[in-house]
Parts: sequence; structure tokens; C-alpha cells
Amino acid sequence: QVQLVESGGGLVQAGGSLRLSCAASGLTFGLYGMGWFRQAPGMERQFVAIINSNGGMINYADSVKGRFTISRDNAKNTVYLQMNTLKPEDTAVYYCAASRNLYSRAPQNYQHWGQGTQVTVSS
Repeated sequence: QVQLVESGGGLVQAGGSLRLSCAASGLTFGLYGMGWFRQAPGMERQFVAIINSNGGMINYADSVKGRFTISRDNAKNTVYLQMNTLKPEDTAVYYCAASRNLYSRAPQNYQHWGQGTQVTVSS
């Protein structure tokens, strides 16, 4: 079955950096658009970044533009999220997700989700 496994979360001070990874299995990775989303306590799941199947199209939420970078390595079935200049408001559980047919910011268009990794940014 399809598995998406995130790693790389943790506790970091404001201004610091983290790199999240999401390893995919059970699907033809190169055919899927990949997204990163986040969810803070009491909040709805929020779009963070998306990359299309071949990496040629990328889009970011305004709140992370210029600080976060999404990338993918189709040979390793992995998508990454490099997060720099982290702020306390970036604190959330971060999820990766896979979408077979759409390049979309909407969570409902993603068929497969990881279990999430916690990112906590202290002030």
C-alpha cells in the first residue's frame, strides 16, 4: 500500500532552520504532485508548498515564500521542505501528501497522506 513517511521535525529556536523529508513507497512517485501542509492546534490544515511531478512547477503559501524551499528527488522517491528563518508561527504538525491528477493547493485533492512530523519553533 501507499506509504508517506515524514521525518526531520523537531524543536528549533526562532531564526533557525530545519529540513523535512518525506519518503514515498507503494506508488509511482514520478507521476504524483507532492504537497506540504501544516496544522496547528485548533486550526484547519493549511497549504504550505507544492511541487508537480517533474519538479517544473512550484508554488508556496505567501506566509512561507522566500523562507521555505520545496524540492524532490524522483530517483529516491522523496520530497523535501527546507525551512529557513523559522518563526514561532510556523509551529505545527507538517504533513506531506500526494496527488495523482491535480496540481492543487486544496487538501481534498490529495489521495495519500503521511502521519505528520512536529515542528516547534521557540521564541
